[in-house]
Amino acid sequence: MQASISHSILKPTHNPLLGHCLPSRPCLPLRKRASSFTTRALLSTTKELVLKEFHERKALKIISGLQNFDKENVASVVTAADKGGATHVDIACDSELVKLVVSLTSLPVCVSSVNPAAFVAAVRAGAVMVEIGNYDSFYEMGVVFSPEQILSLTKETKRILPSVTLSVTVPHTLSLPDQVELAEQLELEGVDIIQTEGGKCSNPSKSGILGLIEKATPTLAAAYSISRAVKIPVMCSSGLSAVTAPMAITAGAAGVGVGSAVNKLNDMVAMVAEVRSIADSLTSAERCSASVEEHTSKL
Repeated sequence: MQASISHSILKPTHNPLLGHCLPSRPCLPLRKRASSFTTRALLSTTKELVLKEFHERKALKIISGLQNFDKENVASVVTAADKGGATHVDIACDSELVKLVVSLTSLPVCVSSVNPAAFVAAVRAGAVMVEIGNYDSFYEMGVVFSPEQILSLTKETKRILPSVTLSVTVPHTLSLPDQVELAEQLELEGVDIIQTEGGKCSNPSKSGILGLIEKATPTLAAAYSISRAVKIPVMCSSGLSAVTAPMAITAGAAGVGVGSAVNKLNDMVAMVAEVRSIADSLTSAERCSASVEEHTSKL
């Protein structure tokens, strides 16, 4: 067993994102120091690459469905995300799914869970970003998460995986002031990204474009409020579409997460087209924002 573990560590495709050492044969002190330095450099570089589009305010994460373990469907959504111009993909926290997805795309892979221990196998399989989230399935059972529980999950995840990019979703069940307060506490805990939600609690009264805007209102409001309270990137997610994604960027978000607008489509061509439409809308929003800022600075 020991030989098997050592061999896996030496494989060129090994993901060195775990912040603690896996069991292996003892190393000479000098070799150990060199290895530690190399690992820290790799971890730093990986995190920079994962966060690059967030810092440029153009991140687009396509979500295959956080309870979706259908390999064929996940593969279709991920392929569409890759071809359509997404910057990240988000899948269920399952190591076999991660292995499948990293064989299909070079986009950073995120997994979501409320069980920090479950992240370890997914990271070993190739995930480079983890997210404390996926609350929707619990809401359906009448279970909600308190700020104290979210903070506890965050601390445990940071303890297990201190160097992996960490995103935490702020529950929409909290009032906006409480969401902001939790986001500020999460920033102090070293979280890399704050994600908003709200699509599940929104019940649009209109159809068409008006309905799409109504559905996105809760998550847009959270993104606006939180982005002005923290310095780390905010990802606006839940209930977004090509119509409302640009509004998220204008509201202050550094990126958007889109799920059902893509993963509910049954045709690959349609999925690619939808991803491309959202990606293009984000580009237009960023150009508009940059133009407004330039104009304002000249006044």
